[in-house]
Amino acid sequence: SNETQTIRDQHNATSPCSKMMDVEENNSTELSQAEIQQQQLLLQQQRQQQQQQQQQQQQASAASSSIPNFAPLSAMQQSQGKAEYVRVNVPPHRFTPLKSSWMDICEPIVKHMKLQIRFNPKKRCVELRTSPQTQYADALQKATEFVRAFMLGFEIRDAIALLRLDDLYIDSFEIKDVKTLPGEHLSRAIGRIAGVGGKTKYTIENATKTRIVLADTHVHILGSFKNIKIAKDAIVRLIMGSPPGKVYTQMRAVAQRLKERF
Repeated sequence: SNETQTIRDQHNATSPCSKMMDVEENNSTELSQAEIQQQQLLLQQQRQQQQQQQQQQQQASAASSSIPNFAPLSAMQQSQGKAEYVRVNVPPHRFTPLKSSWMDICEPIVKHMKLQIRFNPKKRCVELRTSPQTQYADALQKATEFVRAFMLGFEIRDAIALLRLDDLYIDSFEIKDVKTLPGEHLSRAIGRIAGVGGKTKYTIENATKTRIVLADTHVHILGSFKNIKIAKDAIVRLIMGSPPGKVYTQMRAVAQRLKERF
């Protein structure tokens, strides 16, 4: 029986089935080792990425901490502690409107711009001055433009836009700068600009988003740079003798282009 058992063991060892089982076991161990190596590589890559992200965050925080963060200078600090001072002359025909609208003018200048304002009756001018509470460096310039716009004849609700917006300007010119018109021709030119009951002036204002003041032979336009140019071109055409109907047609085309642009 012992001899037969040894013969069977030798036969099983030399059989092809046993060899196949051994090969499969070896392959499975090799595959498992390859998977382990891949997982290890992935873990290493993830660790490297995390380290790089941490380094980038540290560099960004170091850079942000190295950049100085200064508070904005006030108007008094920029002028080295000296108060800035401006005078705006008041024309004789604007004394009464200035007196009736004085509180409406002072409120935005004092509350929002943090400036000091007073009227000097001897020199007939409005005086503006910065104070320690003035925050913005351009507050005095904006307030000066606001007061000058009122003196030119603009309403307060239109002139106050100069305090709130940065891209608004005032352009002034005389009719004689465009064309020298003697006698009644000058009156007709002014009438063409104004229109019946101010219709032509209002049409130009609404089409170009501007405000226009006719003061004798002077024309003042308040608005942005592009809109002032469009309104000025229309007024120049009226001064040169173009009929209002033709200008209306051109204003409609201009208004349509502005709507499509915005």
